[in-house]
Amino acid sequence: MSLGFWPSRRVLLTGGGGFLGGFLRQRIEKEQPAALFAPRKSELDLLDAGAVRAWLAEHRPNLIIHGAAVVGGIGANRAHPGRFFYENAVMGIHLIEEARLAGVDKFVCLGTICAYPKFTPVPFREEQLWDGYPEETNAPYGIAKKALLVQLQSYRDEYSFNGIFLLPVNLYGPQDNFDLQTSHVIPAMIRKFVEANERGESSVTLWGDGSPTREFLYVEDAADGIVRATEAYDGADPINLGRGEEISIRDLATMIAEKTGFRGEIVWDTSEPNGQPRRMLDVSRAAELFGFRAGTSMDDGLSKTIAWFRANHS
Repeated sequence: MSLGFWPSRRVLLTGGGGFLGGFLRQRIEKEQPAALFAPRKSELDLLDAGAVRAWLAEHRPNLIIHGAAVVGGIGANRAHPGRFFYENAVMGIHLIEEARLAGVDKFVCLGTICAYPKFTPVPFREEQLWDGYPEETNAPYGIAKKALLVQLQSYRDEYSFNGIFLLPVNLYGPQDNFDLQTSHVIPAMIRKFVEANERGESSVTLWGDGSPTREFLYVEDAADGIVRATEAYDGADPINLGRGEEISIRDLATMIAEKTGFRGEIVWDTSEPNGQPRRMLDVSRAAELFGFRAGTSMDDGLSKTIAWFRANHS
């Protein structure tokens, strides 16, 4: 860690009220920056360029970590492709431009694994990001985020603006979104299995056929990786953040069912989409450039997440 990095940093963290943002805020607070701002949307509307300009002029951050995003699972992406494209693109475009104009020293942009092409060979390497079109159900979101990489790279070339772009894999952990209409796969499965047990149901229905693979990163590990990159990485190339391990959705379901004590049947609804066939990252670049390696196993991470949900849901 860079002991001299944080004391002079006035940090704007967007999305600080969200799932990852809450853990990231706590992680940054441990580094004791000169100031840490995590405004809510009511305090800073990133869709309004004028509001962004005024906020930066008033608070004068010299480091921005852009974690704000409109996100959801396959269902939410299918229902709101226009919103997911527009809001994710415009929030980042406004913020990057106004940060440049305000003389911000460094900009850290969080992208998405959804930006990779649908049929990217496993493991996904950063140089493959442009080798095809993303999986259709989340392409609007993925492309909107990938546009911000282009913006940062072009601003680096023209204005010497120091912006880095990180690609976190699917996140999970305590305090995740467990709303079945908008949640991602792990919280959705946890809720379905726990509630099926409570209601005495004999089966749980899940989307697809269970064959796709995914990689998952525990949220506290993600926050640590972002802090490490913020301190130590200043390059133009995007960087993957993950564990470098994949698990099939079918095996994940079996694992969560066992951990929640569900003993009924798992029914696969093949009329619903699978999403991208496989996802697993090559995480060597993050290890080499800023020493990041995820420390939480899937077994431990799932146990902590299930325990949190049981203690907090009604």
